[in-house]
Amino acid sequence: MEERLQKILAQAGLGSRRTCETLIIAGRVTVNGKNAELGQKADPAVDKILVDGRPLQPLQTTIYVALHKPRGVVSTASDEFGRSTVLDLVPLETRLYPVGRLDIDSEGLVLLTNDGQLANQLSHPKFEHPKEYKVLVARQPDDAQLEAFRHGVVMPDGHRTAPAEVRLEANQGKGAWLNVILREGRKRQIRETCQQVGLPVVRIVRVRIGTLRLGNLKPGEWRKLTPQEAADLKAPPARPARAERPARAAGSRSEGRSPRQPRSTGQPRTTRAGSSAGQPRSTGQPRTTGPRRPSARVTDEKTPRRPRSTGRPRSTGRPRSSGPRRPR
Repeated sequence: MEERLQKILAQAGLGSRRTCETLIIAGRVTVNGKNAELGQKADPAVDKILVDGRPLQPLQTTIYVALHKPRGVVSTASDEFGRSTVLDLVPLETRLYPVGRLDIDSEGLVLLTNDGQLANQLSHPKFEHPKEYKVLVARQPDDAQLEAFRHGVVMPDGHRTAPAEVRLEANQGKGAWLNVILREGRKRQIRETCQQVGLPVVRIVRVRIGTLRLGNLKPGEWRKLTPQEAADLKAPPARPARAERPARAAGSRSEGRSPRQPRSTGQPRTTRAGSSAGQPRSTGQPRTTGPRRPSARVTDEKTPRRPRSTGRPRSTGRPRSSGPRRPR
């Protein structure tokens, strides 16, 4: 069955799909004697695939290793400066690749595996796998600094970090331990974010990747994952629950009010006591029971109308003052 070449290479344990794409672009992969192209499909059971002139070895078994990376060790497969790498701490014959890199000054959980598909899933930001850290800062943070961390800050390169989950765990001397959960995972994101909000970093320890926890591993120690732990890592991550809307504080304007009742359309509207507007108008009986007063307009003899004056404005009903006129 044909599949994309970078996926075949990743399944053979040559690294993540992104790493395998780099191998293809560099011209280190050939298919049936021709240089491979990015996005090309192949069938490992039919096509002859070579990497650096060597036949592609099919992946026999997948291995998953949890390692507590100490300080001073780089989390890469090789280092051009000759520094110690995480692979030097795990003496296995199978070729492994680190997932969830940490800078040389940070420590904590690193996953090593030859499962390229899982490596890509845990590394790509679109899957939003949570990574949890314990961060020791040199100062005790205030609410404004924590809120800035939670909402994201603008990095020197102009990128705005995604929102993070941050809470204060404990104070330690003049500093404090923070619990930080990221779902973006940019390079040196915690250190640069703390620098932007004014919190110098003393120590960073990663304690969780997805569902995998560091546990009791000491710096430099490692162990193989159980089949259940590996299966849990491959499952889609759970989305964080939305924060519930806070209830109104006591003493608010709406406290003590009963909910508004719908107006009834079958009963007449009521008013205050003593008002006749609350009584329905009767249509069968006249308003008054006595003799009707004749209208002023109906007379036996027609009276000529008094002509209206057009030169003077109409009186507004307010009487004029009869005293001397006050100067303006």
